Amino acid sequence: MGPSKWDLNSDDLPRLLQATVHVPAIIDTEFGFITRIRKAKNQVLTYCIYHPDITDNNGNIRPPFDGEVFIKQNDWRFYLGDYIWAPITNKVGNWRMTLELNGKIIANKTFKVHLPDE
Repeated sequence: MGPSKWDLNSDDLPRLLQATVHVPAIIDTEFGFITRIRKAKNQVLTYCIYHPDITDNNGNIRPPFDGEVFIKQNDWRFYLGDYIWAPITNKVGNWRMTLELNGKIIANKTFKVHLPDE
């Protein structure tokens, strides 16, 4: 069984603590999903996280976080996720996460981040 938090340097995936798309905006709360991909070895998976209008230190809206990852084997699991950091007020809203393979979206999940008392 993997850790409850994702570790970039480990092959273990995070352990599911609660299945929900409603995420309280509490600092260091991680959220995301694990996808199982079959028969796609040696292909490139594109991921993207569209977050609410989070600004950088200069007040500019940050672009979506995206990138690519090489699929290592024919039966492969991939974790896509993010976490809440200070200040929490600008993290509230919809966070959409997508995975794309060969120009086609294969996974699409929207998490609704809300203030803890809502």
